[in-house]
Amino acid sequence: MAPKPTPAEVVNWSVAALTVLDKAASLIAKKYARKDMFTNPQATKDFLTYKMNQHDREVFAVMLLDNQHRLIEFRELFYGTIDAAPVYPREVVKLVLEKNAAAVIFAHNHPSGVSEPSAADRRITQRLKEALALVDVKVLDHIIVGETPVSFAERGLL
Repeated sequence: MAPKPTPAEVVNWSVAALTVLDKAASLIAKKYARKDMFTNPQATKDFLTYKMNQHDREVFAVMLLDNQHRLIEFRELFYGTIDAAPVYPREVVKLVLEKNAAAVIFAHNHPSGVSEPSAADRRITQRLKEALALVDVKVLDHIIVGETPVSFAERGLL
C-alpha cells in the first residue's frame, strides 16, 4: 500500500487524480451501502478520506443515513478557510428532515493534516447532536479527516 500523501501534495493533484479518488469513494459506498457499512468506523473513515482529503480548505459534510444506517446521501454543506468552517445547526436539521434521514455521520477535514479535535469541533458536535435529538435523529459519529482520520465515537467523545 502506497504511503498517504501529505496535505501539500493533495492540493496539487490533477483533475484526473481527483476523479479517481471520487470514483474510489463511490465504489466503497456501493460495495458496502447495503451491508451496514457505515456502522464500521474504519470503513467510514476510508470512505470519508477518499471524499474529503483533496480539499485545501475546511469543508464540513454530512452522511445522511436511513434507519438501517445505509447511505442516503453524502453532502458537503459548509466551506471555510484553511483552519475553520462555519457550521449552522439550522441548515443541518433542515437537510436531515428534507432527506428523511434517521441517523447522520458528520465529517470535516483539517487541511493541516493534524486530525486532533479542537474545542470548537467538540462544541459544534454537541450542538448538532442536541439539535438533531429534538427531531429523533441519531448522531453516530463525527470524523475529522487529516493524515490519520479521527473518530469521535471511537474516542468516546459523543
